[in-house]
Amino acid sequence: MVSSEGLSAPLPPPQAATRQYGVTKPISTAGPTEADIQRTLELEKFLVDAGLYESKEDADKREEVLQRIGQIVKDWVKQLTRLRGYTDQMVEDANALIFTFGSYRLGVHGPGADIDTLCVGPSYVNREEDFFFILHNILAEMEEVTELQPVPDAHVPVMKFKFDGISIDLLYASISLLVVPEDLDISDVSLLYDVDEPTVRSLNGCRVADQILKLVPNIEHFCTTLRCLKFWAKRRGVYSNVTGFLGGVNWALLVARVCQLYPNAVPSMLVSRFFRVYTQWRWPNPVMLCAIEEDELGFSVWDPRKNPRDRTHHMPIITPAYPCMNSSYNVSQSTLRVMVEQFRYGNNICEEVELNKARWCALFEPYLFFESYKNYLQVDIVAADVDDLRAWKGWVESRLRQLTLMIERDTLGMLQCHPYPHEYVDTNKQCAHSAFFMGLQRKQGEKTQGQQFDIRGTVDEFRHSINMYLFWKPGMEIYVSHVRRRQLPPYVFPDGCKRPRPSRIMAQQQADKLPYDDGEVSVTGSGERHLKRKKDLDGVDVNQVMPLEKRQSLSPQPRDSVSPVIISDKASSASPEQSDKGFSMEVVESNKRPLLGEMEPEYASNSSTITNVTSKGSCDDAGFGSVAVSSEGNTRSVEGSSVGSNNPGYLQGDVCEADSESLSDNGCGNGNLQQDGSQEALEVLDLSSFTLTEFSAECCIWDATQFQRGSKL
Repeated sequence: MVSSEGLSAPLPPPQAATRQYGVTKPISTAGPTEADIQRTLELEKFLVDAGLYESKEDADKREEVLQRIGQIVKDWVKQLTRLRGYTDQMVEDANALIFTFGSYRLGVHGPGADIDTLCVGPSYVNREEDFFFILHNILAEMEEVTELQPVPDAHVPVMKFKFDGISIDLLYASISLLVVPEDLDISDVSLLYDVDEPTVRSLNGCRVADQILKLVPNIEHFCTTLRCLKFWAKRRGVYSNVTGFLGGVNWALLVARVCQLYPNAVPSMLVSRFFRVYTQWRWPNPVMLCAIEEDELGFSVWDPRKNPRDRTHHMPIITPAYPCMNSSYNVSQSTLRVMVEQFRYGNNICEEVELNKARWCALFEPYLFFESYKNYLQVDIVAADVDDLRAWKGWVESRLRQLTLMIERDTLGMLQCHPYPHEYVDTNKQCAHSAFFMGLQRKQGEKTQGQQFDIRGTVDEFRHSINMYLFWKPGMEIYVSHVRRRQLPPYVFPDGCKRPRPSRIMAQQQADKLPYDDGEVSVTGSGERHLKRKKDLDGVDVNQVMPLEKRQSLSPQPRDSVSPVIISDKASSASPEQSDKGFSMEVVESNKRPLLGEMEPEYASNSSTITNVTSKGSCDDAGFGSVAVSSEGNTRSVEGSSVGSNNPGYLQGDVCEADSESLSDNGCGNGNLQQDGSQEALEVLDLSSFTLTEFSAECCIWDATQFQRGSKL
């Protein structure tokens, strides 16, 4: 086991596996060579040097915090038992237990990581009132507890807080027992008897973690490999379940399956085989650690033959504990495309490492998201203070995935989106602020020129879904806008300033090495434009801010290509001026609403679009441009409540353009996976001829047989 104090000793050659792990036979039972063992030591040293292991002192503090939380919930249940008139003996026997799951339970957590915890209580202690009200109030009064945030309406209801500086995600499950025994077996299926769906989902976090550890050949090798792959996924921008990529349990299941296919491999081999396997995996074939079985309890399991919704899943990764579910239902066509490209990137680096042409550090080079596209969608989130922003941002972030799905739907997959799961903050703003970005490009391989993508209604629909937030407060606003690469705000770059653009030769060399996508979407406008609005409202003519001639020259049409036009927000009262370059110019007027926190004009970006915003207590925005998707405030007035209204609060239309240029020839769009420069339709399984248990094994047979036909696997 690797620790922060040192490295493990050279690993002895493992014994041949005596049992089959998973639904198919392993691809290879070969053990490591001396070179594999050496590469494993080098990989472990890199992980230690990268600071992925916590110190013994931090580990001890986590154990202490868990013990204290365990005592708090025991006292809470005893208190409720007494208040409900149970006997003194019942009060004495009353109990609640704390279980961990996620990265902490799997042993792959790092410094500062949160602890996923589950509180299991008796049948008479409920979630709605007892957990989210009484226990919440108990925690709120404790000095050790900070940033307490209940999320009762989540898919898995959770209470988030920090206890003595340690981040905790606390779930609750009420089981059908009057007394919770100290030796409770969380894996016992009988615990699911007579409980609701949220309770099943809460219990399954722990049940899945335990099953994973039972289904891998070597837990130590699994943990090292998973720690490595999670770090890689974060560096490459594909670690985020809420954004539509993969979260911790998804990566654990993918790594566990590779461990089953190579039961005697050491971590360096497993990392390399991970990329080889999933570069060639034929999605939407599911990844499963064990067979899916029905049970008499009657909960729905993942079965595309019976459940139409299961047929729409793009990247099924099935949990091994009953009821087996798809843990990656958030993955979209766009995010699958990005992940497949990153798997190819990882595979190329690992091949070079095995040939001694590269070192492990090359695998973990950060993804240069802001140099990979020419056009971006910027989502600015603001609130009155930090506490409001925390709740508001959590809601908006949980809905950002819907924007990707809406754009895919409304453009028939022709406009590809790359949501980036990283939060950016402009510290110059006087109001609490957070921003997310999404790369935009035309679907790869499409040569249609001049095609328009009208996403004004799409963004409008997204805004209305955001405005459904039940706990909205004055100052909570959202702005959505297009920005070109050269107009990106400085705070998105690590050193606070924009990087110089590489020469054409350097750019071509980078394109040859990295599978980055690029596409010309001639888009201007930014959530920053609302910073200029106050100056406009004070009597400055918007045409004096930026003359028309200047506006026309900011986004010249490339001579070597004709880009499709993306019409980005709902045109209502503006009158576009057509330029000679084939896209429209508009002057957008906005309602005069006060700016919460009064942000200064000089903090505005240099984008050529000032986009309209209207909202209660919002940071207003106005401007010119070749394009503005939308910059939207939280419109809560009656007149702003209907789509298609002539209310000036609706976003005014500008135009943006997209180019078919790309730095990668491979991708996934509209359900097709591009391999070796050609599009290949994703295989759809014929599920009509076998039972569920047979289906579980049948659909994964390819992962062993496919690679035995001359593959390097």
